[in-house]
Amino acid sequence: MIKTLGRYALLTTVAVILSGCIMQREQQPAPVDQAQPTPQQPVQPVPPPQQPVPTVPSVPSVPQQPGPIEHPDESAQPAPRERHYDWNSAVQPMVSKMLQASGASAGNVLLVDSVNNRTNGSINASEATETLRSALANNGKFTLVTAQQLAMAKQQLGLSPQDSLGSRSKAIGIARNVGAQYVLYSSATGSASAPGLQMQLMLVQTGEIVWSGKGAVQQQ
Repeated sequence: MIKTLGRYALLTTVAVILSGCIMQREQQPAPVDQAQPTPQQPVQPVPPPQQPVPTVPSVPSVPQQPGPIEHPDESAQPAPRERHYDWNSAVQPMVSKMLQASGASAGNVLLVDSVNNRTNGSINASEATETLRSALANNGKFTLVTAQQLAMAKQQLGLSPQDSLGSRSKAIGIARNVGAQYVLYSSATGSASAPGLQMQLMLVQTGEIVWSGKGAVQQQ
């Protein structure tokens, strides 16, 4: 009886020891397989923190102020209006009378001086001079001193070809230099709005006025 109990106790002890070993083995972690490494997850980049968008304050609209009122410059003088005249209507009748004058001998040289402006304003005296020379171009009585001869004679006196001689004595002196026997001295007189044209035919040798005439000039 005692032997049987001792054997039973021995078996019981062995069984307890074995069961304890089994439980300890189950609790231990499984060995890690070194041949197959665990794949690592890619590291996702962390986005930078978003900066707050600055808010631009709105500028209040300023009402448009009216500009300064510009006044015209009262001191500025308006440009003078250019006048145009009917010189031919005044020149032609006087030229016809001069050519019929008894004191004008045919076959002589005539110097036509530039028309002098003796009015109270501005006129186109050069246009009057050209009209006068055109009216005498084919007169059949006088040989006219050419414009080139007159310009050369004025240059010898130190004058510009466009300058008028201005006085009867200068006109006679130029006529003598070019060999003319007569000189036609003309001038516009009176008001510039309605001038009068005066013409005088003079002998170069004596300065005597052998004919004179006057006519009204109308604006066109």
